[in-house]
Amino acid sequence: MDFSGLVVQLLNGLAGASSLFLVGAGLSLIFGVTRIVNFAHGSFYMLGIYIAYALVDRLGAGMWFWPSLLIAAVAVGVIGGLVEMLLLRRVYRAPELFQLLATFALMLVIKDAALWLWGPEDLLGPRAPGLAGAVSILGRRFPTYDLFLIVVGPVVLGLLWLLLTRTRWGTLVRAATQDREMVGALGVNQAWLFTAVFALGTMLAGLGGALQLPREPANLGLDLLTIGDAFVVVVVGGMGSIPGAYVAALLIAEIKAICIGIGTVDVGGFSFSFSKLTLVVEFLVMAIVLVVRPWGLLGKPQAVSRNSAPAEAPLRKADKALTIAGAVLLMALLAWPVATAGSPYLTVLAIDLLTAALFAASLHFIMGPAGMHSFGHAAYFGLGAYGAALLVRSVGLPMELALVLSPVVAAAGALVFGWFCVRLSGVYLAMLTLAFSQIVWSVVFQWDDFTGGSNGLTGVWPAEWLADKQTYYYLTLALVVAGVLLIRRALFAPFGYAMRAGRDSPLRADAIGIDVKRIQWAAFVIAAVFAGLAGALYAFSKGSISPDAVYVGRSVDGLVMVLLGGLQTLAGPIVGAVTFTWLQDAVARNTDYWKALLGGIILLIVLVFPQGIAGFVGQLFDRRKGAKA
Repeated sequence: MDFSGLVVQLLNGLAGASSLFLVGAGLSLIFGVTRIVNFAHGSFYMLGIYIAYALVDRLGAGMWFWPSLLIAAVAVGVIGGLVEMLLLRRVYRAPELFQLLATFALMLVIKDAALWLWGPEDLLGPRAPGLAGAVSILGRRFPTYDLFLIVVGPVVLGLLWLLLTRTRWGTLVRAATQDREMVGALGVNQAWLFTAVFALGTMLAGLGGALQLPREPANLGLDLLTIGDAFVVVVVGGMGSIPGAYVAALLIAEIKAICIGIGTVDVGGFSFSFSKLTLVVEFLVMAIVLVVRPWGLLGKPQAVSRNSAPAEAPLRKADKALTIAGAVLLMALLAWPVATAGSPYLTVLAIDLLTAALFAASLHFIMGPAGMHSFGHAAYFGLGAYGAALLVRSVGLPMELALVLSPVVAAAGALVFGWFCVRLSGVYLAMLTLAFSQIVWSVVFQWDDFTGGSNGLTGVWPAEWLADKQTYYYLTLALVVAGVLLIRRALFAPFGYAMRAGRDSPLRADAIGIDVKRIQWAAFVIAAVFAGLAGALYAFSKGSISPDAVYVGRSVDGLVMVLLGGLQTLAGPIVGAVTFTWLQDAVARNTDYWKALLGGIILLIVLVFPQGIAGFVGQLFDRRKGAKA
C-alpha cells in the first residue's frame, strides 16, 4: 500500500481508538473503585448501539439523531446504576471470582433481552446528519464522521480528567481507587459512590456503542467481541488509569491499522499477511506489555486485595460419608449405559459431562489450591484436541497412541506459556493467560493448510473397537476417574501442600525453602496435561474439532463450572461441570431464550450459594456435625 493509503488507515485507527477508549475508560473506572471485573461491560456497549438504533428509528434520523445518541448513553448509565443497586451490591462481599460469575450471568440475560427486543438480524443505522460525506486526504476519500470520532476521544479524556481532578466527587473516586476502606472510614457513603461510578462507567460504554451506529450494525455478538478488547485496553494501559486507557487504545488501534496498511509481504518466495494479525495483535501487545511491565504502561503495582470475603478453609480429605457417596456415584456411572440403552443421546451427554468434569477439575487445580486465576485454560483443552486430531490425520498414528500423546502437546504449550504467567499474579496473571489463549486460537483459526482454519478438522474418529458409544463411554469414564483421582492425590502430596503454602503466604514459603514460582510452573503444566486429555477425549467423541474449542468462550465455561460448584472444595469443579453442562443442554432444548434462563439460574445460585453448590452442601454437613457434637 502506498503512503496515502497508509495515512488513511492510520486515521481509521484514530477513529477506532476513540470508541475503544470510551469502553476501556468505563471498565477501568469500575474496576478501580469497586474491584469488580465486569464481564458484562461489553453488553452495555451493545445496549448503547441497540438503544440508539431504536431511538433514531422511532424519532427519525434528522434533528433527533444526535440527541438520540446522548439519550442512549444516559439510558445505559441508568440501567447500569440499577444493576449495581439491585444485583452487585449483594455480591460485594463474595469472593472476587464470584462477582465475575455474577456479571457473566448478567451478560447472558442482557444478550437474550436484546434478542427478544430487537431480533437476531443485524441492524444498520443511518448516516450521521451533517457528517454523512467524505473529505479528500492525499487524494483518498475519508469519512467526515470518522474525523468527528477522532476528536471525541481526546475531548472525553479531557472531560474525565477535569471531573476526576477538579471536583470533590473525583477526589473521592481517586481516593477509593487507592484505598476504598479508608474512604469509608472517613464517613463517605461507599454504596452511592460505587453506584455513581458504575453508572458513569456503563454510560461511557453505552456512548461508545451509540457512536458506532453509523459505522457498524448492531448485532448480538458485540458483547463478547467488545469485552475482550476492553480488557486488553485496561490491562495494557494500567488498571484504574484513564490516560493509560487512552494510550493503550491508541497504541492497539494504530498497530492494527498499520497491519492492514502493510497487507501481504513477499520475502524470498514466502508470503506473509500482516492483515491476519488484526485478529490477535491486541493480545500480542498485552502479552509483551505484561511481561515487560506487569502493571501496565501508566498503571501502578496493585495493592493487596481488598476483597472482604472470608479466608479459605484448608482442604480436607474425604470422610467416610463422602467416600461412600463417591462409591455410589461411581457405581451409578458404571450402570448408566445399561440404564439408558434405549437413548444413545443420553450416553453422548454423559460423555460430555465427563470431559467437562475433567476440564473443570484441571482448572480448579491451579485456581483453588494454587491461587492462579486463569482466563485462558481453553488453550490447553484445544491443544490436546488439535494434537490428537493432527496426530491421527497428519502423522497417521493410531488413535490410542494419539490419545496418550495429546496431553504432552498441551503440556508443551503450558511449559512455554506458564513460564511467563507465573511471574504475575491476580488479574494481570489472568489477563496474560487470556492473551496466550487468544494467540493459540488465532493460529488454529487462520492456519488453513494445517489446522483446517475456521472449518476445523473432521474425520477424527476413535479406533474400531471404540466405535460403539457405550464402549467409548467406559473408556472416557476410566480416564476421567483416573485423572480426577491423580489430581486429588497430587493435592494431598507434599507438592500439593507446597503449592497451597505458596498461595497463602509466598514470603513464608520462600523463607522455608520452597521455590514458589517453580511449584506454580509445575502446577500449570500438570493442569494442562489433564485439560489436554479432556480435549482429546472430546475430539474423538465428536469426530471433529473446531477453533471454538480454543476460543475464550470455552475458558469462560470452565470458570463458570469451577465457581458454580465451589472454589474451596475438591468436589466443586465436578459438581459445577455437571450442573452447568446439564443446565445448558436442558435449558437450550426447551426455550429460544435459554441464555437468559441459564443466566438467571446462575444469578440465583450466586446469591443463594455464594460459596458454590458443593461449598454450601459442605457447610450444611459441617453444621450438622457441630450440632451433634
